Amino acid sequence: MKTLVIYYSRKGENYVNGSIVPLEKGNTEIVAEYIRDAVGADLFEVETVKEYAASYMACIDEAKKELKSNARPELKAYLDDISEYDNIVVAGPCWWGTFPTPVFTQLERLDFAGKKVFPLMTHEGSGLADSAKSLKRYCKGAEIGPGLAVHGAEAKNSAALVSKWAKENLT
Repeated sequence: MKTLVIYYSRKGENYVNGSIVPLEKGNTEIVAEYIRDAVGADLFEVETVKEYAASYMACIDEAKKELKSNARPELKAYLDDISEYDNIVVAGPCWWGTFPTPVFTQLERLDFAGKKVFPLMTHEGSGLADSAKSLKRYCKGAEIGPGLAVHGAEAKNSAALVSKWAKENLT
């Protein structure tokens, strides 16, 4: 079984346990790397051409507007073929109950027929939210597998949890 993790992660100002703190590495990137280490997955980071605001509060306002307008931000690079993969993990922070819209920019370009897709959300209290529902909408033809929610403030300490989930679901 070959696995790909498509992920979006925010560095810099983030909301952690009720406070805004700077992160050198985004929580979702940390978790994606744990999946890579556990099952030998390939990683693809979704990066936007236009950066989000450095301020976390301004960033989430931008994200809310994008979601409401069904925006598809332009990406720095696109993945066009996932045919070699059996499993796709779609990972991101929970922004307004789902993935950031740049993730949808990427997902809409791909053919998920016959693939198994797994939602993974880093969050500060909302769990998986509507991530599975979003994947059903944007990953046409895929079977949606069990998701994993990782509390963002615990991302650095989640290696055992993430590894266990990855080995149970992706091998």
